[in-house]
Amino acid sequence: MHVPQEALVAAYRRQQRRRRATVAAAQVALLAAVLVLWELAAGRHWVNPMRTSRPPAVGQTLTQMIASGSLWLHLGVTLRETLVGFAVGMALGLGVAVVLWWWPALAEVLDPYLVVLNALPKIALGPIFYIWLGHERSVYGMAVAISVIVTVVMLHAGFGEVEANQILVMRTFGATKGQILRKVVIPASLPTLMAALKVNIGLTLVGVIVGEFISARAGLGYLIIYGGQVFQMQLVMTSVVILALISALLYLAVTWAERVVSRLLHLPPRR
Repeated sequence: MHVPQEALVAAYRRQQRRRRATVAAAQVALLAAVLVLWELAAGRHWVNPMRTSRPPAVGQTLTQMIASGSLWLHLGVTLRETLVGFAVGMALGLGVAVVLWWWPALAEVLDPYLVVLNALPKIALGPIFYIWLGHERSVYGMAVAISVIVTVVMLHAGFGEVEANQILVMRTFGATKGQILRKVVIPASLPTLMAALKVNIGLTLVGVIVGEFISARAGLGYLIIYGGQVFQMQLVMTSVVILALISALLYLAVTWAERVVSRLLHLPPRR
């Protein structure tokens, strides 16, 4: 029996909608189970609530921070540092990757140093940035340092994977190196660039929090350190919850931007 193509497509779309709905329901159920287990463990003293806080205490602390306006102060500081660090790290990383592609001999010389810098625990640079840049700008230094090397490595590797035949054709028609970069290498590396954006938004936030741990006087990282020092675990846990939320929102924003760019440029979807 022949089934119309439209019916097969409609059945497939219904199946995909059911699958997405099932996944979303499972994700919500998992989050609810974690919150219930957290409350039960603290309420029945399976764990010390002084050390773990409780969901109601986190909600109460969040409400108080919103009412007092302190939430917007600290959240604004962390978001500003993250977005600035993200933009600077991506711009520097892209610029260095282009330079390394332009001069392959320089890339060979710098390759072992990039490997070492990529493996170096960036938190070790925190005190150095604090001395060099002061307590405010050192946070930006940490944000850039923790993301720029990853950007360089990813983009340079992406540039190197561009099909050699495409570059050869451009050279055959007399294209300059700049034209090859603009018309072939960068467009072909856009999926890698999108992947670098998704990786770096999280890494930049990590760098900001580490920087705030060391030297900041405001921000969510500062709240976590302060709450730990005065043993206010509800403040620590509230800050961690807020960080989780903004991490998810930033990642979703970059993912949305990736989809928009992919549709505009007709790129294949990434999983």
